[in-house]
Amino acid sequence: MLLSRKSEVEQSDRGHATGEVQRLLRLEASAILAASTTVFFHFGGELWVFALLFLAPDLSLVGYALSRKVGAGFYNAAHSYAAHVLLAVAGVLTGLALLWQVALIFAAHAAFDRGLGYGLKYAAGFRHTHLGTIGKPVRGDC
Repeated sequence: MLLSRKSEVEQSDRGHATGEVQRLLRLEASAILAASTTVFFHFGGELWVFALLFLAPDLSLVGYALSRKVGAGFYNAAHSYAAHVLLAVAGVLTGLALLWQVALIFAAHAAFDRGLGYGLKYAAGFRHTHLGTIGKPVRGDC
């Protein structure tokens, strides 16, 4: 049962996944990491390209220099599976292999982050994600 304990049901309205649902989302992300990486290399992707671009989505963190809201927006745009799928479709439709390869690398990166518990961000701050709060609670946390 996904929500098997009363405490998990009570926590489910806190704005982020908890308990079994959180673990399932992280497991799902690990599967996406494995699948996107496998497909990339199966279709001839080069290791140096993968290594060069794997951390590129984290350049979106520069948005936090402007504000938490802008930072969360930039981060979520770069780490959204929907954006990766659209980029992959554009690559397939245009015949530009680099587009779908970049999409697979970015999806692998986002899945890696989510597997570690770094989810999509809320405007409240970098630590507040759809997978829960990153790190130990600090004073003044929302």
